[in-house]
Amino acid sequence: MKIVIHSLLLLLAVSTHAQSLIDSTQLIKDIQTLSSDKYEGRKVGTRGSRQAQFYLIGRFKQVGLTPFHNTYEYPFYFDQGEKQIMGTNLFGYIKGKSESIIVVSAHYDHLGIRSGTAPDKDSIYNGADDNASGTGGLLALMAYYKKHQPEHTMIFVAFDGEEEGLQGAKAFVKQPPVPVTQMVLNINMDMIGRNEKNELYVCGLTQFPELKNYVDEAVNTGGPVKLLSGHDKKEEGSNNWINQSDHYEFYKLKIPMLYFGVEDHPDYHQVSDEFKGILPSFYYQAVLKVLTVLESADKGVK
Repeated sequence: MKIVIHSLLLLLAVSTHAQSLIDSTQLIKDIQTLSSDKYEGRKVGTRGSRQAQFYLIGRFKQVGLTPFHNTYEYPFYFDQGEKQIMGTNLFGYIKGKSESIIVVSAHYDHLGIRSGTAPDKDSIYNGADDNASGTGGLLALMAYYKKHQPEHTMIFVAFDGEEEGLQGAKAFVKQPPVPVTQMVLNINMDMIGRNEKNELYVCGLTQFPELKNYVDEAVNTGGPVKLLSGHDKKEEGSNNWINQSDHYEFYKLKIPMLYFGVEDHPDYHQVSDEFKGILPSFYYQAVLKVLTVLESADKGVK
């Protein structure tokens, strides 16, 4: 009984500790800003995307993320029909106590502006949940680990070009800032800002069952958001999320990964995916769930 009580107190302490170091006001400010009309839907290669990059670079500097090669900006190019498009990944790192790397990621791009829309109609794909939510979570985790040095060195990546076929993630693993052999885990967030059933999914345990203990720690903390495992089996077809966001490029290299996201909602890839649809309490608690898993994995992954 004493062991059980001690374990419960430890889990509570971890959860309370994490909660005290996530700035909920800043978290909401980041998602509201990134999903505003100013950024014109953040489509790769556009003016709106560049404006979003300026905001994120400013936040990286504010947090104190260390840049590689004195820059956070890493351009890449890909073909789109007869056009060549330039995207820009943004990343830096927080030095850990070991040289092993955990990559924490979220894509900041979205779909831009819908053409052919009447002047009095909404035409901007603001992408509040997809994926200003994941990007805001990335910034929150970054700030947390800046205050508490991790065991592993952590690279925080805001990917561009996800909506165009994971282009940013492809570029990152093709020319990584450190050898991929040093990467022991990818934590990816894509759509974590709303769910009416208070359900957040973690995808990847079927492929990497050795990560289950770290997820279980977050499950056992309880709370209003239920962390469920799933959407990672071949027989699920289109409901198998393994290849549906940037974590797939790590998976293909056999780098263990966990993807956090919610099931699709009516505003998915619609101009109606706006900040007003975000559920702030769910969003905040979802980021805490991701942090609890990440804290546990940082202490245990080899």
